[in-house]
Amino acid sequence: MGTVFMVEWFMGMWRGAPARSRAIGWAAGLAAVALLITGGAYALPSAETAMSGSQAQTARDTAAANAPSRLSLFGRKSDGIIYDYEPKAGAGWQAAVKLGVGYGEADQFVQAAQSASGAADLYFRMGSTLYYTAERGNDTKVIGGGWNIYNLLIGPGDMGGSTYDDIIGRHTDGSLWLYQGSASGTLATKVRIGTSGWNGMDALTGRGDYTGDGKNDLIARSTSGTLYIYPGTGKVTADSAFSPRVTVGSGWNTYKRLVSTGDQDGDGKPDLIAVDAAGALWLLPGTGNASAPFAARVQIGTSGWSAFNVLF
Repeated sequence: MGTVFMVEWFMGMWRGAPARSRAIGWAAGLAAVALLITGGAYALPSAETAMSGSQAQTARDTAAANAPSRLSLFGRKSDGIIYDYEPKAGAGWQAAVKLGVGYGEADQFVQAAQSASGAADLYFRMGSTLYYTAERGNDTKVIGGGWNIYNLLIGPGDMGGSTYDDIIGRHTDGSLWLYQGSASGTLATKVRIGTSGWNGMDALTGRGDYTGDGKNDLIARSTSGTLYIYPGTGKVTADSAFSPRVTVGSGWNTYKRLVSTGDQDGDGKPDLIAVDAAGALWLLPGTGNASAPFAARVQIGTSGWSAFNVLF
């Protein structure tokens, strides 16, 4: 079976299935691309089985009626295995689903919701090539080459008002670039949104409006541990994407990782998720208030989260 055909078959098999099965679909597509590039072996997850036509239709109807208000949390461990934490209705996560092995070749992952609201679509980079796999409606495709000019890729949601999620890349020279997304997963021509100095940040994340002005923002942590919010302006013009930054506070270097999947606690405001040095997981609930953007932290995972070398 040819690799291209395998990718198409895997994605067609899982298209329209429940969220957990759709995650299996893009994972299988990623594994097939890894096989094409590296000539290595991969293993399909064994926990999921194919559904009958009537079961699949019921699952599609259920998924449409209960579309999540936030994205899943994905984590990759050093052995190349990705784990999927699907959101529960209201707040919290379901038990992790292991998506199989063979994902160590990708060095950047970005989750986006291009194909449908709440979808767990995936951009991932192998070498210098960026790929896209839709949770619903499209097969794995090549976005383009030359993406190794970026030392970080993130998905902040819709920064420019296109209704689709955008991609931000941090260039190796410290500049910041925005690519607007589309329903097909393709990306618009890049626009510079930061001239220099962004290599002085050791974390970039955010997914939503943290200041309460109706526009998505970017969260950045400096190497000294100071956390900032860069309020979005909604403009996709050169160097005009942000208003003056807001200082949240110092001491944020106590966390090893910062990530956001949107509104994690179900109160309608985007939150921040953090892993501390002991491997515990914390929720920083968003308030929507620029002067005090986060409420007191809540521990949502006791240990083991430092085992993930990527969270997205």
